Amino acid sequence: MAASKDQVAEARFTVERIVARLGGRFSGDGSIEIRDVATLEDAQSGDLSFLANPKYRPALQATSASAVIVDEHTEVPGSLTVIRTDNPYLYFARAVALLYPAPEVSASISSSAVVSGDVHPDAYVGPGAVVDIGAVVEAGAVIGPNCVIGRGALVGAHSRLVANVVVYDGCRLGRRCLVHAGVVIGADGFGFARTNDHAWEKFPQVGSVSIGDDVEIGANTTIDRGALSDTIIGNGVKIDNQIQIGHNVEIGDHTAIAGCVGIAGSTKIGKRCMIGGQAGIIGHLTIGDDVVISAGTLVTKSITKAGVYTANLPLQSHADWVRNFSRLRHLDAMAHSLKELEKRLDKGEHES
Repeated sequence: MAASKDQVAEARFTVERIVARLGGRFSGDGSIEIRDVATLEDAQSGDLSFLANPKYRPALQATSASAVIVDEHTEVPGSLTVIRTDNPYLYFARAVALLYPAPEVSASISSSAVVSGDVHPDAYVGPGAVVDIGAVVEAGAVIGPNCVIGRGALVGAHSRLVANVVVYDGCRLGRRCLVHAGVVIGADGFGFARTNDHAWEKFPQVGSVSIGDDVEIGANTTIDRGALSDTIIGNGVKIDNQIQIGHNVEIGDHTAIAGCVGIAGSTKIGKRCMIGGQAGIIGHLTIGDDVVISAGTLVTKSITKAGVYTANLPLQSHADWVRNFSRLRHLDAMAHSLKELEKRLDKGEHES
């Protein structure tokens, strides 16, 4: 988690020093001191910016940035200092991290924390936090204010829980993870059995949650524990804010999921997938590797082939939507009429 702009240190990096740290090559004045980062449109003298999308090339011509990160083929004004790399957006992200390093936290346990588990001497436990019996907090981990680490739970080395995070009993969080405020890991999955008189009886959720290394989980996201086996989040998975992941879901390595997605229980999602915001995936499906699901899409069947999948209507005026939907309601009758017409036409051809 990087510092915000009002927390950034006074350290400065020249263009030459940035390239020495991050690679790439520069042309122009390598001694220029970079004090901040900004978009091409907003950049001022002393700022570093970047161009990754060709549609912003006009802004490149007019930018006031002191240096710009571009790819190997982009032409730039002759007076502009340039850093060239094969992936400008990734390079810019690393430059931002260089200029805005994460705030350092000294190893300690707050006097108001309640610690009954095993906390490594190099870890930090903040005010009001609870580490329950049998829980393990590994070296370099940061447990922020008011977090709760349940019995037998594990927080891996150098992972950071920002604040008010709850890790239920027995759940496991890997190394170098970042978990934002309000996340709940390991609450009961939605499992109930119907009784003969139509009431609901709880199905005990006795599985756990297993989260890999280098995972980021956005604010107020919930990941339910498994009913019998575990809910599994692979290495390098990136999960946005306010996402619901149901019990026994499995998510493959390096998949990214945007905000407000809902994934129902026992669905298996492959590696390197991308799921757009507000998409919904019903339970017990299989999504293969390298699948892209567009924002707002409802997935009701398994996807076995890599590619981009969309299931929503484009925006239109309300009047057009009402008119078009009124026709959709009659599609079945229209299809039946079309088949009957085809039969009559075919019969006429045969008779002639």
